[in-house]
Amino acid sequence: MEIHNRKIKDGFVRFLIYLCAGFSVLLLVGIISYVLCKGISAVNWSFLTSVTSVLRGTVGIAGNIVNTLFIIVITMVIATPIGVGSAIYLNEYAKPGKIVTFIEYATETLSGIPSIIFGLFGMTFFGEKLGLGYSLLTGSLTLIIMVLPLITRNTQETLKTVPDTYRNGAYGLGSGKWHMIRTILLPSALPGIITGVILAIGRIVGESAALLFTAGSAKLLPKGIEGFLEKPFQSGGTLTIQMYLSATSEGDFKSAFGIAVVLLVIVLGINLATKALTKHFDVTRKE
Repeated sequence: MEIHNRKIKDGFVRFLIYLCAGFSVLLLVGIISYVLCKGISAVNWSFLTSVTSVLRGTVGIAGNIVNTLFIIVITMVIATPIGVGSAIYLNEYAKPGKIVTFIEYATETLSGIPSIIFGLFGMTFFGEKLGLGYSLLTGSLTLIIMVLPLITRNTQETLKTVPDTYRNGAYGLGSGKWHMIRTILLPSALPGIITGVILAIGRIVGESAALLFTAGSAKLLPKGIEGFLEKPFQSGGTLTIQMYLSATSEGDFKSAFGIAVVLLVIVLGINLATKALTKHFDVTRKE
C-alpha cells in the first residue's frame, strides 16, 4: 500500500513537471510566433540596409545595427579582460578572507541592480561629469559596469571547476603560477569563459533602459573613415532603443515588430554560437 501511494505521488509530481515544462515551451513558441507574424513582413533587404528618411521615403535600421555593433565592440573590448583578470585574481591569487567575500558580495549586488539605475549613474557621471554627453561611448562605459559582474562571476565559477590536480601537476613539473594559469587553467576554463562573454553580449543587445539615458537615439550611418572614428563620441540609438521609439513616439508598430524579429534572430544566433563554441572547445580539450 505504501509503495502504491509513493508511485501515485511520484506520478503526480512528474505530471506537474511535464505540465510546467510544456507551458514554458508553449509560452515561448507563442511569443516567437506572434512576433514573427506581426513583424516578418517588415523585414526585407531595404529595411536592413537603409536609414529611415522622410525625404527619401525609406524606413530602415542600418544605422541602429551599426550603433549596436559599436556598443558591443567597445564594451566587450574593455569589459572582457577586466572581468577575466578580476576572476583570475580572486580565484588564484587572493587569499580567502573578508576582502574576497566583500568583493564577491559586491559583484553579486551589482548584478541585481536595475539597469535604469546604471543609466542614471552613467548619464550623471560619464555624460555630465566627464563631458561625454549622449554618446555611444557613454553608453558603452555604463554597460561595462553592468556586464562586469556577469563576466567576473561566470569566469570565477568556471575556474573553480578546473581540478586541483591540473594545478598541482603543473607545479610538480616546475611551472610558475602565471605559466600554469596561461597554459593549463585558462585553456581548461575557456568554454565557460566564452559562455559568460556571449551571455554578456546578449545582455548588451537586449538592453534599453540604461541606453535611453546615455547613448541617445540618433540613427544616421557614419560617412567615411573619419565618420567611423568619430562615431563613438556621437549620439546613437541601438536596435532596442529604436524599437521602443517606433512603438511609442512614432506609433510605427510594424517597424517595431520588424526590429523585434531581427533581435530574435540575433539572440538565437548568440545562443547557437554559445553551444557551438562550447562544444568545440570541449572536444578540443578532451583530444
